[in-house]
Amino acid sequence: MNPTMLYAMLVLAIVFEVLGTSAMQAAQHFTKLLPTLVMVVCYAVAFYFLSYTLRAIPVGIAYAVWSGLGIVLISLAGYFVFGQKLDFAAVLGLALIVAGVVVLNLFSKSTFH
Repeated sequence: MNPTMLYAMLVLAIVFEVLGTSAMQAAQHFTKLLPTLVMVVCYAVAFYFLSYTLRAIPVGIAYAVWSGLGIVLISLAGYFVFGQKLDFAAVLGLALIVAGVVVLNLFSKSTFH
């Protein structure tokens, strides 16, 4: 399968995971029905796309990208949508995660090039 298509599916998985996690925050311990349903659907879609990418992307690489970018995106969503503050250490840590994902994808022989 085309590596670009696989990574596009991985990005979709990450986006749906972030949407699901944002809905989890809005669900307020599963007391709000609509956000809870959105969360369940988003997680199902996210895991579908993630499992599809595992046909060709090694699980460790896919999960590293999934978790790394997911952490960064949900932190940004927390900041912009939920008003959660990020201090310098948090921003530095997020930058290091992004750097790790970039290094992994640009220099590792375990990924597609």
